[in-house]
Amino acid sequence: QVQLVESGGGLVQAGGSLRLSCAASRTSFYFGAMDWYRQAPGRQREWVASLSTGGNTNYADSVKGRFSISRGAARNTVYLQMNSLKPEDTAVYYCHTIDTVPTYWGQGTQVTVSS
Repeated sequence: QVQLVESGGGLVQAGGSLRLSCAASRTSFYFGAMDWYRQAPGRQREWVASLSTGGNTNYADSVKGRFSISRGAARNTVYLQMNSLKPEDTAVYYCHTIDTVPTYWGQGTQVTVSS
């Protein structure tokens, strides 16, 4: 069993940047394939970005060119660098393991972008 803990959310003005982190509760847990999701009020959770075990990345069209997913050198932290933030990026952001059984979700971190 492992817990994922997101951090780095907050309030930022449009055009600003935030860097979200997702860390495992056990330092011996190494992230393989991971992704980030987000959920805005009144909307379904949506996929944002993914990172394969080999380092390949994919992004939702809405964040392509602005967000970047990466893995820490120790492979037990995953990041989401968010630049040029827009009010429509306001949501709770969740990290998620792809290739574990079971998969794990973090508790979420709130990102609020003011206009």
